[in-house]
Amino acid sequence: MSSCPALPDGFDFTDPDVYQERVPLPEFALLRETAPVWWNRQPRGVAGFDDEGYWVVTRHADVKEVSTRPELFSSNLNTAVIRFAGHMSRDQIDVQKLIMLNMDPPEHTRVRQIVQRGFTPRAIRALENALRERAERIVREATDRGSGDFVTDIAVELPLQAIAELIGVPQQDRTRIFDWSNKMVAYDDPEYAITEEIGTQSAAELVSYAMTMAEARKECPARYAGDIVSRLVAAEGEGNLNPDEFGFFVILLAVAGNETTRNAISHGMHAFLTHPDQWELFRAARPDTAAEEIVRWATPVVSFQRTATQDTELAGQKISAGERVGLFYSSANNDPEVFEDPHLFDIARDPNPHLGFGGGGPHFCLGKSLAVLEINLIFNAMADLAPGISLAGPGPRRLRSAWLNGIKELRVDYG
Repeated sequence: MSSCPALPDGFDFTDPDVYQERVPLPEFALLRETAPVWWNRQPRGVAGFDDEGYWVVTRHADVKEVSTRPELFSSNLNTAVIRFAGHMSRDQIDVQKLIMLNMDPPEHTRVRQIVQRGFTPRAIRALENALRERAERIVREATDRGSGDFVTDIAVELPLQAIAELIGVPQQDRTRIFDWSNKMVAYDDPEYAITEEIGTQSAAELVSYAMTMAEARKECPARYAGDIVSRLVAAEGEGNLNPDEFGFFVILLAVAGNETTRNAISHGMHAFLTHPDQWELFRAARPDTAAEEIVRWATPVVSFQRTATQDTELAGQKISAGERVGLFYSSANNDPEVFEDPHLFDIARDPNPHLGFGGGGPHFCLGKSLAVLEINLIFNAMADLAPGISLAGPGPRRLRSAWLNGIKELRVDYG
């Protein structure tokens, strides 16, 4: 196993206590230089896994290499989420394999080809005017209050409404989607007093809700003609999703399409507030490169994992079949071999081959176009309606999470 004696004994790159304070960028930089594929030891059996740790992959090129070779590095064997200390049962892990994020080809290919129908350029364009109006209304209502928490006032709202709009969730039910998704990802943060059991129950409730939506479309197709749910489920057995598959797809949307975009927007606002020259540039020029830099800077998902399907080698390091491999996007997006001055927030950065939407391959983010649209709409509305926004507190309060780079609160004056 590779060693890195400069790291303290027991340091774990999936420790939620670390991320509650900061993203461990200095430690990532050390590994990129000294041990780009490094064995991070964990107690045997942690979180239902039978091994004694996982490989930390920190360089941009190596993260891309693993991402584009699903035949060698499986998302399905142990799922895509690395865990620190939550002792999930093997049964709980296996249930999560029904989510597209945790599938491998060819099953992943089949499901993705179906759900892509909802994310075509035409489908996203059809949402743009409605989402622009919503973004402006969200910002206007916040500015009327004078000050508040940017996360709950603004960052939460548009991603939630976009996903709800996309799949036809009634307005009165949208807060339920928000509550369920929060509980599914906040189990590492004691402030929320959420246990693994509550998170699992929330996931079950969301799946049940989505399955009910799917069944309603099948029973009364004329009533819902043309909406995305109908297009995905209407003809089961003819290249469409069955209700179970649709339910797990909505879980993926609730987390991957809601939580991640929310955190990108929150980190982006904080970056603008701590880099006023960039806020002035955005207000004046609205560069079309800004959203990509916001995602690189935020990297809302710190890491995912794969499991080696056979003995192989990565960056000169031998990896045995069955060993887990952690893809640390926060490190890859700060790799100086790829990004000039990666520590700088530069909304004119071009090219910007960040991995904030994944490292390519079959799991590249399905909703990238929608996320970029939401980010652009929110910050355009902020620049138009709240150009004088400023920090009203010490800075963001971070989510205690082993894999989400989340912000819980960002106090601001709207100007």
